Amino acid sequence: MSGPQCCSNPPVLNPTGGSGHVQKLGGLDSYLTGSPDSNLAIILISDVFGYEAPNLRYLADKVAAAGYYVIVPDFFHADPYNPDNTSRPVPVWLKDHGPDKGFEAAKPIIDALKGKGVLAIGAAGFCWGAKVVVELAKSRLIQAAVQLHPSFVSVDDIKGVDIPIAILGAEIDHLSPPELLKQFEQVLNAKPGVVDYFVKIFPKVSHGWTVRYSKEDAEAVKAAEEAHQDMLNWFDKHLK
Repeated sequence: MSGPQCCSNPPVLNPTGGSGHVQKLGGLDSYLTGSPDSNLAIILISDVFGYEAPNLRYLADKVAAAGYYVIVPDFFHADPYNPDNTSRPVPVWLKDHGPDKGFEAAKPIIDALKGKGVLAIGAAGFCWGAKVVVELAKSRLIQAAVQLHPSFVSVDDIKGVDIPIAILGAEIDHLSPPELLKQFEQVLNAKPGVVDYFVKIFPKVSHGWTVRYSKEDAEAVKAAEEAHQDMLNWFDKHLK
């Protein structure tokens, strides 16, 4: 994840973007959207650029419109990766913001959601966030998982998953190349009847395509929206 792909096409962050609002949940500032009375919740876990990314918030609003209460936590405590800060490249930044810390910080959020009466929780992770999601899945703290262009996720991680999981990857990805995702698929396929899974590799797209696309690029928007719909279909299948 320390390569250039993880940091390409950085978004222009917007703290006031989206139709939801920001408030504390489980001790973290979080972008919340959708009905708080819904008993189905989705946690969207960002890439290194954090929870103020406009495309991520747009996606959160879209998921909320399907009937979910959606939470996008600020796992970086107002300190997302800044590509303009050359004194703090990704490996240095990660010392303060490893996915292991994200996993621990997600637990109080899940507890808070259960305290609100939420009956089923799904989580989707983008790049950095995919590692957090796989840890939540291995711990069975969620009921369904989606990884989108994952980073840091290993074959051993996938071996530990026994809840429904979808993995959406890019054809052009040095961090999680198609060869690795096919290994993930082989591991999941070896658990017939135990784990429902879905692995899909999108042609002609690069790492980060689901949240770091230009709305002016029709083909990029089409590919991102196809992945968004696959994600939503997965949650509809396993949470509703």
